[in-house]
Amino acid sequence: MARKILVLGAGKSTSYLLDFFLDNSVSQDLHLTIGDLYPKNIAKDIVNHPNCNVMTLNIMENESRSKAIQSADIVVSMLPVRLHTKVAQDCLQFKKHLVTASYVSDTIRKLDPEVRESNLVFMNEIGLDPGIDHMSAMEVIDRIRNKGGKMILFESFTGGLVAPENDTNLWNYKFTWNPRNVVVAGQGGAAKFIQEGTYKYIPYHKLFRRTEFLDIEGYGKFEGYANRDSLWYRDAYGLQDVLTLYRGTMRRVGFSRAWNIFVQLGMTDDSYQIENSAGMSYRQFVNLFLPYSPTDSIELKLRHYLKIDQDDIMWEKLEELDLFSATKTITRENATPAQALQQILEESWTLSDNEKDMIVMYHKFGYELEGKKKQLDANMVVLGENRTHTAMAKTVGLPVAMATLNILNGKITSPGVQIPITKEVYGPILSELEDHGIKFNEFQAPYLGYNPDSVAS
Repeated sequence: MARKILVLGAGKSTSYLLDFFLDNSVSQDLHLTIGDLYPKNIAKDIVNHPNCNVMTLNIMENESRSKAIQSADIVVSMLPVRLHTKVAQDCLQFKKHLVTASYVSDTIRKLDPEVRESNLVFMNEIGLDPGIDHMSAMEVIDRIRNKGGKMILFESFTGGLVAPENDTNLWNYKFTWNPRNVVVAGQGGAAKFIQEGTYKYIPYHKLFRRTEFLDIEGYGKFEGYANRDSLWYRDAYGLQDVLTLYRGTMRRVGFSRAWNIFVQLGMTDDSYQIENSAGMSYRQFVNLFLPYSPTDSIELKLRHYLKIDQDDIMWEKLEELDLFSATKTITRENATPAQALQQILEESWTLSDNEKDMIVMYHKFGYELEGKKKQLDANMVVLGENRTHTAMAKTVGLPVAMATLNILNGKITSPGVQIPITKEVYGPILSELEDHGIKFNEFQAPYLGYNPDSVAS
């Protein structure tokens, strides 16, 4: 009897996940069921695979969802995070293991005692970021500790970017995952982190003007802006005594300064709707956020409002998006500013069929060993194949798939609601990821902390 895997949701990040299960379906004796609201969007070679069954599934319909989960051996939820709770409750009721790539919500975390009691594994945050970042960081941190080292600094940055050969716009950026998440990134509270033993906070309106610079060998210079809450990782990684703990998102240098224009104008706001947005020209949309003038053009008003010189590269970036077009229009009725901006950006930043994306991850580890301060840098670069088989889909989907098989095969047995920070989880998965070209390069560096003029002891 084939072992049954149920995958809920077959969106952009699932191409490698589904391929992995089907490629291993004969050798691992697997049968895959995919439940999705729009199954017609699933690739024909997957739909027609003999070891696969595709079904239309509305996750809000309790009876059909429960029936699908009840008939599976393990459930993989690639749904939006808000929909995981219903799935998790069914998995607990029917005693099924669960794997997701999403951050653990408070409601799912509260299920932990019952999940442990039922001897189930609810593995979360096992995609890219969160996921590969957890596993790769803990592998190095555990290695340092096993040598007797004491962690004093941890920084981690991840970026979903466009591959160098398809980096063809002034922003050095194209969408490689959900565009909405990019438009509203950083909202919902100040970014929180620790630098040299001092708590730091960056409010949203300053987030994109406080950046760090990073160099990745062979790929050049990048910038990083702070993620919302780095402090959570103190307990997760056992870094309560660390002096610096900072996590962020990577972009090419100059992106954040230009993006800050949208933030300052209010175009990333998702909290209210624009009256009569459908049919509004891009030019009219921009004018919504500018003061009235009987004489000045919209371009002139914007330059004065944000103090942008006409020969500034920022201005060229705005023009490249056709932001001042009087003929291109917003199509969405009652759009929020963020939704209208997303439409404008998708027109310019969508990957074409054969364009490739790129994932970059960078860790910096500072530690004391035998009375000396040391630093280890580790980075990973993964390039996509095309618009369907993206580096994003590969780095999100493969760890999810590998964890699923390791649970099915009894290699991951520790029960509970968890993230992949134990050697039982990260050891075999990091090793297998290397076979798929997902690996880290490590570099020893002098420890400078935040004072480049100091001499490392």
